[in-house]
Amino acid sequence: MPQSDVIHAGDATLRNFVGYRMKRAFNVVQADLTKTLKPFDLRMLTYTALVLIVDNPGLRQSQLADAMDIERPNLVVLIDELERRELIVRDRVPTDRRAYALRATLAGRQLYEKAVAAVTLHENAILADLPQDLRTAMIEALKRIEKAHRGRS
Repeated sequence: MPQSDVIHAGDATLRNFVGYRMKRAFNVVQADLTKTLKPFDLRMLTYTALVLIVDNPGLRQSQLADAMDIERPNLVVLIDELERRELIVRDRVPTDRRAYALRATLAGRQLYEKAVAAVTLHENAILADLPQDLRTAMIEALKRIEKAHRGRS
């Protein structure tokens, strides 16, 4: 189709909805975050899992699934990947032979340090045009939405 024949869809109605605006903004953040994490061979989910494991040594797989709000079977794939890369180890929980406690290896902690620093730079760059008080207000608003609707699904 020639350039002059391209039809641009108007989304003026949708742009009046907070959820739509949040999704559009998230798409921008996610695309940049994907580029930021690529040199570390991490995706958003593997990065999130690694950060939670480093920040919470001994976290059980079930606790990690709850923290990430993902199904336990889907978590196994992430854990397997991090373990295969020797970034984490699974230790049996002595009081519950069915459960595993997760902890980061030295390589995992080192990757965590580098990745968190890169993600911090990424977020500061993405939000550079927003004054700190607006960033703080955004975080508070998002927390309130999450808290008010947690468990309603």
